[in-house]
Amino acid sequence: MSAPPRPSTATRSSGSRTTRPAGNRPAARRGRLVEQPGPEQASSALTHVVAGVLAAAQALVLSLAVVVLPAVVAYLVGNAALAAPSDAADDGTQVRSAIDVAAGLWLLGHGVPLTADDVTVTLAPLGIAALALFATYACAKRFAAASARAWAAGTVTYALGTTAVAALAGSAPGWSLVLAVPAGLVMGGLGMGLGILARSDSPSAAEIGEGAEELARRLTGADLVPATLRLGLRGGAVVVALLVGGAALLVAAWALAGRATSSDIVTSLEPGWTGGIVFAVAQLALLPNLLLWALAWLAGPGFAVGEGTSFTPFGTVSGPLPAVPLLGSLPGEDWANPVSAWAPVLVVACGVAAAVFAWRRLEPSLVRWADVGWVLGGIVLVPGVFVLLGQWAAAGAVGPGRLSEIGAQPLVTAGLVAAEVGGGAAAVLLGAKLDVVARRGEIGEDLVSWLRRPAPVGGEQDRDEEPGGEARDLAAELGFDGSPGQDHGAPRDAASGDDPDPRDAADEDPAPSRDWARTDAYAVSDPEPDVASATGPADGDETPEERQGK
Repeated sequence: MSAPPRPSTATRSSGSRTTRPAGNRPAARRGRLVEQPGPEQASSALTHVVAGVLAAAQALVLSLAVVVLPAVVAYLVGNAALAAPSDAADDGTQVRSAIDVAAGLWLLGHGVPLTADDVTVTLAPLGIAALALFATYACAKRFAAASARAWAAGTVTYALGTTAVAALAGSAPGWSLVLAVPAGLVMGGLGMGLGILARSDSPSAAEIGEGAEELARRLTGADLVPATLRLGLRGGAVVVALLVGGAALLVAAWALAGRATSSDIVTSLEPGWTGGIVFAVAQLALLPNLLLWALAWLAGPGFAVGEGTSFTPFGTVSGPLPAVPLLGSLPGEDWANPVSAWAPVLVVACGVAAAVFAWRRLEPSLVRWADVGWVLGGIVLVPGVFVLLGQWAAAGAVGPGRLSEIGAQPLVTAGLVAAEVGGGAAAVLLGAKLDVVARRGEIGEDLVSWLRRPAPVGGEQDRDEEPGGEARDLAAELGFDGSPGQDHGAPRDAASGDDPDPRDAADEDPAPSRDWARTDAYAVSDPEPDVASATGPADGDETPEERQGK
């Protein structure tokens, strides 16, 4: 037996009673109408905040320890044999000095200047910045929660920790506290954001982008980031990857070519095994800087390591350099030759590759000129911004005088990279678009309108007008208007002064063809065939056998 259907609420009148009196309804139904935060939700929010704080604190301690511990160990091992019993009271002061210098280097990687012996250093070792960013990313991915509260708590914690290190380190100037706060916010926010987005329980970057686009569309009523612009940004990311890969290969070639010079620097310093560890860490910290300088070398403007120096593919002007083994791999004068002068072509090739990447993901028949502009803009924007920020971060000073200018010029390098990438990408995109336009016949329509232009008004005879005064329709004659046009295979009249080709009369087709190989300009003249032998003996003519019998 089937169950009876439930009564529909639409059939009830306003005054009808239900089977249950109103006073006997459970109170739980009223609580479902308005949701109030319970103790579980408050506990979950507090858990997310605590998780973000712990992840940021752990990342700060780990990245700081990687820089501080080698410096302290190098000091203790280096001074153990030289220290006298009477100097034991000064060990604490010396260790504190080593910690301050190491903490200053860690802050320098975040963009906070370092002051030592009245010398201000502003050249940020980007390797330390990469270390801090990776530590924050790993800790956030492992320990933080996928929520905005965890991200905000971790970002603020990292900024407060950076400010505290700057306040406690004696190697940082007093005004560096102002820079420590935004540096910590940028580094902590970026690392925490990347780590949280990498978690399995967090939304993907595509979902976040779609949500942001939908919100912007609701607020503004327009699509602020078209799909073609997003495709162009992906092409720009391809350019950045290719540029970084090419710069890495160039740095490896420089290191192989200058390994003898670097070895001589290490031998002359005699650092020992502890000093060797410190030198290795220092060189790894400066390796990203050298990579960005190599990118500027590829683009053309090059870079400088001291005032009056210049390292470009067109020439090298060197000078005295600090005793750092990594600087021994800088390009010498033999790297400036006619072959290296073509180095900017590699940057143009990166733009070509990005344009091919983007065009293969488009539907050629639906691409408009505006779409080409959006794609080209995205391809140029990403490498331009990347080079601008990277060269700005990789430049600075390591002392007064000639060492106050190290690195490449950010604006010049970014502008040249954008121009070279844009030139290569524009050549591919515009060529592909014009090819599509030509296949559609749009160029043919423009040509037809030009060929059918009206005659000049000044009484002057048009060049395309016949001697008899009748205007020629060149479009119809050339077959650009879609009409059958003139049969170029037909014999000419007597007025032309040329003899007709008998092949045209034999092969004359009722429907005129557009075989350009059959025109008078491209026809190949063959000897006229023997009409009698081709058609056979006519009636009344004697064959050779009959003449022989006579």
